[in-house]
Amino acid sequence: MEIVKRTKKIQYIIVIILILGVCFFLSLSAGKFPLHVPDLFRGDETALSVFWTLRFPRSCMAVIAGFGLGVVGIVYQTIFQNPLAAPDIIGVSAGACGGAAFGILFCAGGTVGVTLCAFAGSVIAVISALGLSMVVRGKSHLSIVLSGLAVQSLAQTVLMMLKLMADPEKELAAIEYWIMGSLNAITAKDIMFPIGVTAICMMILICLYRQIFLLSLHEDEATLLGVSVGILRLVILLLATLVVAAIVSVTGVIGFVGLVAPHCARLLLKNLCVETLVLSGLIGSVLLLVADILARTVAKSELPVSVFTSLIGVPFLVWLMVRKEKN
Repeated sequence: MEIVKRTKKIQYIIVIILILGVCFFLSLSAGKFPLHVPDLFRGDETALSVFWTLRFPRSCMAVIAGFGLGVVGIVYQTIFQNPLAAPDIIGVSAGACGGAAFGILFCAGGTVGVTLCAFAGSVIAVISALGLSMVVRGKSHLSIVLSGLAVQSLAQTVLMMLKLMADPEKELAAIEYWIMGSLNAITAKDIMFPIGVTAICMMILICLYRQIFLLSLHEDEATLLGVSVGILRLVILLLATLVVAAIVSVTGVIGFVGLVAPHCARLLLKNLCVETLVLSGLIGSVLLLVADILARTVAKSELPVSVFTSLIGVPFLVWLMVRKEKN
């Protein structure tokens, strides 16, 4: 029986990988400039330039970002024992927005400066939230969430102040566009940093999958099983935060992928296991690729990818709420 269940899990993963491959191919060909395989094999300079400079890095970033957000989403939902928990629950996205706005206003390094500032803002926000939660008695996951909300509010206040300082015609527009989230203009050099951080942190998180699932138990039960709840939760949250910070520092804020993908994976596999983590990541990659393809093709001008992740995520969230109420 166990072998049959494991075989079924592997089959789901293979099917999603095949769907991901199709979406990746469609993503490479979607856009204002049509790419054709014969042109690439023939060595057409324009086609090769568009492929290697824009399409391939952008599609790779969608896969990386979707996978990272999908895995981190299920980690957050498990640790906080909340099916509606998302990667920005402890202020990651708010910190990134504040850092990016600061970079747009004060850094002369262009895209690199904004990316570094957004990453630093995310890390500072989460460290502040975790530090604040350690001051509170009990140090439970609830205190971390409340601390995250406080830091998130502070980061949003800083963001509003930076917006007031921005030039309405140039800097303010750049800040708003960054906040909306987009994979536009991503090049090969932009994806090296998130690839490195995501790959390292993902490997560690997947190796710690048993400990992550133990954190879904009541704290007293986990402690009886020999788990150092406080330290383990801190380490896992920091690893998950580094993944989200590395992704959003390049893409901007992309919502709902980290919320929808874990639920899809659990609906398919019915339980928490290492395959659930992997499947959640793969579904996240598919969702973000599909959203990015739509962002490039449904209108004459390119739309922010977060528009389409929200259009996918909101109906799914409503369906989950109705389903939970019926159960």
